[in-house]
Amino acid sequence: MHTRKIGSLEVSAIGLGCMNMSMGYGPADDVVSTKLLNQAIDAGYRFLDTATMYGGGHNEALIGEALKRRRHEFVLASKCALYKDENGVGKIDGRPETLRKQCEASLKRLQTDVIDLYYLHRLDKNVPIEESAGTLGDLVKEGKLREIGLSEISSDTLRRAHAEYPVAAVQSEYSLWSRTPEFGMLETCEELGVTFVPFSPLARQFLTGKSQDVSQLSDADLRCTIARPRFEPEAFAKNNQLLVPYCEIAERVGCSMAQLALAWLLNQKNSAGQQTMVPIPGTKHIEYMQENAQAHEITLDDETMAELDELINESTVTGRRYTDELMAGADSEKDRVQ
Repeated sequence: MHTRKIGSLEVSAIGLGCMNMSMGYGPADDVVSTKLLNQAIDAGYRFLDTATMYGGGHNEALIGEALKRRRHEFVLASKCALYKDENGVGKIDGRPETLRKQCEASLKRLQTDVIDLYYLHRLDKNVPIEESAGTLGDLVKEGKLREIGLSEISSDTLRRAHAEYPVAAVQSEYSLWSRTPEFGMLETCEELGVTFVPFSPLARQFLTGKSQDVSQLSDADLRCTIARPRFEPEAFAKNNQLLVPYCEIAERVGCSMAQLALAWLLNQKNSAGQQTMVPIPGTKHIEYMQENAQAHEITLDDETMAELDELINESTVTGRRYTDELMAGADSEKDRVQ
């Protein structure tokens, strides 16, 4: 797989989102996950993404144990600040002392001396971003991190953080059906030299053609909780109609629907004509991991890119990407043009 840059780091063009192996989409099997992680390295993945939040540390521990003898073969990203307390309630704490404590715990679970890329998972609105970013910068200077990143933040927050300490990456949801980063963030990242890392690039499985509406899913599934609006039966039925012409495009290109969604991201160019995005599709299935890896080989011409752009976007999709409560607290929504 060809590579791209995140700050000083060289990563595979497609990364592996590891959350699904610990939470979000039903139970996973640690034995299978261990095989998946090792086969992902064999398949050319050189960029793995985890977080303190994922399974309450389970995901980091899984990666640490499964790949402890292969640590030199991949770039490791994790995240801090977002976690669940002892009652299972989600919390955001961006205070310096908390970030340091979580970093030390992550290093131990990951069985490593350094985390290559460490993101602030969500903005703590009670802590100035300069304090959180400055702390992460100090951890770089101390040799515990190599680069820092931010997740789901606004352009204003990015600029303030970047002025405090250089930010290497911004991670946000971005796919054909989630376009918020187009309203400011992509331009800001290019201006500042920050790599953009799209998560949920397959629209929580929707763009693979394999998803179902909430009536068919477990109550613990993220599509039944935070991402529910677009998976409600009525909205899902309308959205599913978009997949008919979308599938026809995939057949014409000669790839799967999942590969087409990833190719749309990989083939995007900035104002200098460079392809710089690093999508991180997540999965707990070995066959899907292998399928996704092949997307880096697909070249889409300008006409096909425009066709996809017009077919599936936030004007043609029914429902918001998150629940109203979650959207109201999202710092990244400041980038949206109302």
